[in-house]
Amino acid sequence: MKSFKKWNARLSKTAAVLALTVALSACGGSPNTGKGDVASGSGQSGSEKAEVVEFKYPDNPGFDLVYLADQLGYFDGTNTKPKYVGKVAAPQIIPLVGTGDIDFGSRMVPLVISAIASGADIKVVSAGGKTLEEAPHMKYFVRNDGSIKEPKDLEGKTIGFNSFGACAEFVSKKWFKEHGVDISKINFLVVPDDKQEQTLEQGGIDLAIIHAPFSGKAQANEKLLKLWSDYDLDGGLGGMAPYSVNGKFAKEHPEAVKDFVTAIAKTANWVNDNPEEAKEIIAKRIGIDVKYVDRFAYVDDLIITEEPIQYYIDILEEYDKIPKGKVTVKDVYTNQFNEFAAPKSAHADNTKDGDGSAA
Repeated sequence: MKSFKKWNARLSKTAAVLALTVALSACGGSPNTGKGDVASGSGQSGSEKAEVVEFKYPDNPGFDLVYLADQLGYFDGTNTKPKYVGKVAAPQIIPLVGTGDIDFGSRMVPLVISAIASGADIKVVSAGGKTLEEAPHMKYFVRNDGSIKEPKDLEGKTIGFNSFGACAEFVSKKWFKEHGVDISKINFLVVPDDKQEQTLEQGGIDLAIIHAPFSGKAQANEKLLKLWSDYDLDGGLGGMAPYSVNGKFAKEHPEAVKDFVTAIAKTANWVNDNPEEAKEIIAKRIGIDVKYVDRFAYVDDLIITEEPIQYYIDILEEYDKIPKGKVTVKDVYTNQFNEFAAPKSAHADNTKDGDGSAA
């Protein structure tokens, strides 16, 4: 295995309580602060040193390109560094990007669309995961007792998922409905991904929709049975979990946004080329055996395309979550900060149809 930078200890201090359910602990500078310029050989000192822009980012357990980019040194040599702000509950990430309490966040497209429809100053600036048959975005598990075999069996049962308004809700409801399920007879319960396996095994829920990397451990549990993955439901169309930026931050720090997108795009390509090594890093981060870490795959160069966004706009309109015509695809994203986008995917870059601004 290639050598990696050792995990660095972070200093933390108490910050104000945000929302009713989430406390953000503002940490010290990036683990790489003070090392990047030296490592890259481009160090500056005194008045010549450019201002370092620290972007606020959640410090959550999981498979995330920002953590990997930080450990692999892809922010080194730039003036942009992550400032981790403690664990943030998944449902709060996009709202906090909208308010600017965090600067970037990675959550599913429908949450971003809904936020934009509500007036949030937020924009998708890079693509994210790519669902493959061998590397799905999420998997569906039941207890291995034969009580649930097909979608219709879920009527009257409780399904656990990580949040309302995201892929697990809308991809699932769309597919269940297509298979004749009365979704009004299903109880949906929010359970964090890392708690779903235990909750399912103990009977608190009847079906668990678990995202990677935690889905790997559930699949190894002999008491559970995997029924489907999102690849089985829609071929992976709904599986892109992009990265979004606060509009004010993007206006004030466009170069930092470019640095961010470049770093995670390089990291995504590295993960695609080195899936086992990426799993080892994440296994250490979240404290589980690497054999239980599911593989991740990412959109090449993280270039955003429109089909996955339109997919969710259509779903949100169908379920009356947003007014029809309220949000268009080009309201949601821009490729202008992605240095790989212009030569390879000009058709996907909305800067050709407008100013491409991030807000």
